Amino acid sequence: MAQATGPSRSQPATLGDVARLAGVSIATASKALNGRSQVRAETRQRVVEAAERLSFRPNQVARGLLAGRTGTVGLLTSDLEGRFGIPILMGAEDAFGAGEVAVFLCDARGDAIREQHHLRALLGRRVDGLIVVGSRTDPRPSLGREVPVPVVYAYAPSEDPADFSVVPDSVGAGRIAVEHLLACGRTRIAHITGDPGYLAARDRADGARAALDDAGLALIGEPRFGAWSEGWGRAATAMLFDRHPEIDAVLCGSDQIARGVMDVLRERGHRVPEDIAVMGFDNWQIMTAGSRPPLTSVDMNLEQVGRVAAHALFAAIAGTPRTGVETLPCKVVIRGSTAPLS
Repeated sequence: MAQATGPSRSQPATLGDVARLAGVSIATASKALNGRSQVRAETRQRVVEAAERLSFRPNQVARGLLAGRTGTVGLLTSDLEGRFGIPILMGAEDAFGAGEVAVFLCDARGDAIREQHHLRALLGRRVDGLIVVGSRTDPRPSLGREVPVPVVYAYAPSEDPADFSVVPDSVGAGRIAVEHLLACGRTRIAHITGDPGYLAARDRADGARAALDDAGLALIGEPRFGAWSEGWGRAATAMLFDRHPEIDAVLCGSDQIARGVMDVLRERGHRVPEDIAVMGFDNWQIMTAGSRPPLTSVDMNLEQVGRVAAHALFAAIAGTPRTGVETLPCKVVIRGSTAPLS
């Protein structure tokens, strides 16, 4: 009687098929494929080669259940446009990828009732943990300590100090933006930014003022708070330059505002960056690359926020949760809208 060496082509290979082909027990094959130290190197190699020959893929759900886990996490966002949520998701998936973790993405659209519905659905899928992503850096209500799985908050920190949150350093971002403009030789700097109801707008302005104070300088005029839009950038620029024509740099609270600023400067015959340097925030590729000249901007390192949140969630699932808030540095991405004065 001929001995079978593998499964039929119509059915996937099993662990038993791999064990038979490698000439070992099922227990040994399992240990070899899971990286257990009790298996000799040559035996492990034989099992791995057998698995590759049979195109064997372990049953992830079964393996997870044995460890009390499903290998899935939930990412609950309130960022409908994806401006902030998608980069954070990409960073989290980078970190999760090595562990073959699947991510369920739910958009609450800023609605607390919808968020609770998604939370129940994710828990019903037995996710191992949750990352909650906000649409702004203002503290948000905690999901609560009764949630049965670990939770990490990204971008918008939890109001509960017992939770763990990962956020970009908005104050530091304002500081490094001004430091870049000072390094370019600019000393008469104005600031046009967005809605003062956003903590990020106030923090960036505070950081900018602190950097100027350290240099013995001050903003030209007060920060101009308004909307996060090109229209506000245009309106604020017109008002600002009517009163302060001596300005040699404008730090903008968003890339959209910066686009509006450059429109008005161009209409008034000012050259960017030769006469006036312009700088944005968020490093939104659609805005920065489409600007003429390309826009220097502060990158909030959102992918890194996602990676750090994912690693923290891994640690919490493994039994070592953290508390408090971790603040991550931002970076300046230099393009053509800022340049040293000749």
